[in-house]
Amino acid sequence: MACVPHAFRYMSVGVFTLGLNHVSAPVAVRERLSLPAELVQPAIGALQSSFGGAVKEAAILSTCNRTELYCVAEADVAPHLPRWLAEFNQIEPQTVTPHLYLHDHDAAVRHAFRVASGLDSMVLGEPQILGQMKEAVRAAESAGALGTLLHQLFQRTFSVAKEVRSQTAIGSQSVSLASAAVRLTERVFGDLKDTRILFIGAGEMIELCATHFAARQPKGMVVANRTLDRADQLANRFDAKSMRLADLPDHLADFDVVISCTASTLPILGLGMVERASKQRRRRPMVMVDLAVPRDIEPEVSRLDDVYLYSVDDLGAVVQSGTESRQSAVVQAEAIIDTRVRGYMNWLQLRETVPMIQTLQTNAQSVQSAALERARKALAKGDEPNAVLEQLAHSLTQKYLHGTFNALHQTESTERQQLMSWLPRLFPTRDRRR
Repeated sequence: MACVPHAFRYMSVGVFTLGLNHVSAPVAVRERLSLPAELVQPAIGALQSSFGGAVKEAAILSTCNRTELYCVAEADVAPHLPRWLAEFNQIEPQTVTPHLYLHDHDAAVRHAFRVASGLDSMVLGEPQILGQMKEAVRAAESAGALGTLLHQLFQRTFSVAKEVRSQTAIGSQSVSLASAAVRLTERVFGDLKDTRILFIGAGEMIELCATHFAARQPKGMVVANRTLDRADQLANRFDAKSMRLADLPDHLADFDVVISCTASTLPILGLGMVERASKQRRRRPMVMVDLAVPRDIEPEVSRLDDVYLYSVDDLGAVVQSGTESRQSAVVQAEAIIDTRVRGYMNWLQLRETVPMIQTLQTNAQSVQSAALERARKALAKGDEPNAVLEQLAHSLTQKYLHGTFNALHQTESTERQQLMSWLPRLFPTRDRRR
């Protein structure tokens, strides 16, 4: 893991991101840190309670390609987060640490913008990640962990993603994981018109895959899901059939292609089940594509001679081969992101001046009230109004300049020179001709 950046150590509270993705970690590691949707809010609560209020705001993004913590926290929290992440997922810290990255301050902001824009995705420019980030924000809001800084960060993140997609070609002609699955399957079977395809799950990724495979006009398609109603709904869209997941062992041998993507925390297809199906198929090849993280298909299945098992990382390698033509769009997108990062950091820095501005205003109002009170008392005693006004103006002027005069008289030579260089900006000279 990268060391905590030098500048970050001296910030009392900072914005940072800790996580791992498809570049930094293989699927075997990612699946062990992947959080099901129902565990995201409890994880946020555990994160905040573990550090006794030092984590001020938090959101967790967990997809098949990444698990990331977005935090506003005290600086000394950062070095301890890898251990917390490992222990929460009940794995050894040394297993996770080499695959983690830590981004702080403007680097954390830039990372969020790049993720939402599809620049950090396995499929360059893919749009699904934006919806996943919005889900992460909703979960953080529900957990009561989204404060001003992260709220502003994510609102700007969504705006940047929209700007990148509308002003660049980053998402055009994108090679999706679904189309990559088709391409890998065609390497084994060629024309898919004589194949029977099984889709396990009924979520967005399975729907995308079904759309791509249906265009090849296969011999038959079946959707299997724990909830038969959801399987029926998806199957009806593609003139396919449906079946219960519990019936899978009896029918697996009927299919040439199996595409699986569920939210199960344990494998659905084990080595024994697939081995029995392979024997029933009498050495006819079977393509299995596992898009889930954690994986739906035991990786040992790849040892079987007639089974071609592809993980989400295998599909990612296919996808990367089609990204060269969009590199100019990446350059444009990075330029947009750089500008928007500076905008957020300027906003953040302005927020840091708010307490000082409030103190200055309070002190000024106190001086004003005291001067006005003296003037009112003088007028009430019958003092001449012009004299009272002159005294009021003189008093306010002296109070206005008192701190500056003291600073000039009491500072050393070098500090005095620095102060004098700032005075024209703090007290700009008025044009006497006005």
